[in-house]
Amino acid sequence: MSNDLRLGAFYLLLGEFLLAMMAALIKHLSGDVPQEVLVFSRNLFGLVALLPIVLHQGVRNLKTRRLGVHLQRSIVGLIAMYGYFYVIAHLPLAEAVLVKLSAPFFLPIIAFFWLKEKIRLRTALAILLGFVGVIFVLRPGSDTFQPVALVGIGAAVLASLAKVTIRDMADTEPTYRVVFYFGLLATLVSAVPLLWGWQMPPAHTWIWLFVIGVAGTGGQLLMTKAYQIANPGQVGPYTYASVIYAAILGWLFWDEALLITTLIGSVLIVASGVLNMKKA
Repeated sequence: MSNDLRLGAFYLLLGEFLLAMMAALIKHLSGDVPQEVLVFSRNLFGLVALLPIVLHQGVRNLKTRRLGVHLQRSIVGLIAMYGYFYVIAHLPLAEAVLVKLSAPFFLPIIAFFWLKEKIRLRTALAILLGFVGVIFVLRPGSDTFQPVALVGIGAAVLASLAKVTIRDMADTEPTYRVVFYFGLLATLVSAVPLLWGWQMPPAHTWIWLFVIGVAGTGGQLLMTKAYQIANPGQVGPYTYASVIYAAILGWLFWDEALLITTLIGSVLIVASGVLNMKKA
């Protein structure tokens, strides 16, 4: 398998920015729109946003022999999405994203056992440095460790499994096909809870629901490409950049304080990414 770490890092950084914007919008709408509707809308509008790419590539190119793996990835990813959306609605934005940041700690382990990919010493050190940065941002003893955060950790484990599944399909499945099948299958499955959770969203929220879908699909496309062209364990630490995005958005829209510990942690997180990008 190829391992273009620099390009993978670029895709992941940009993808995480779009996903941070999506998270901010989800938090903004969570008081007016039920979670079942938020998840379904994210998948439905994300699938709509993907259709131009599918048509450009050709419908024939959607044919796959790995439908079972796509289904597995979609179910795992959808469960992780429900967990993440729940955490976003019940925790401050920066804290919700910080819970998500536990995912890179599981990636190298899953990739090691599943794909037999080795964990380099430099990667291990980068993950350790990123972990120290997260500790600074978390501020031990804060409300981040309240029970709802455990839901996010579980979602992070499932998200890591989904990302390694993406890597496993890289030899036969192009990025747009992986994202298309996730969008299609996730939309169908997430429509089921609407039977008991449907509530018509207020008129002013429809445009934001569409933006959530577009940002989510754009971020997913970039993330999928990143994990296809780069070792999951090596590129994973770059997801730490999302805490910087979340801290800025939280400060701008919800007056979440940018404490000195957050700034120190952010520096360490960025440093972990730079360390991991350098060649051994």
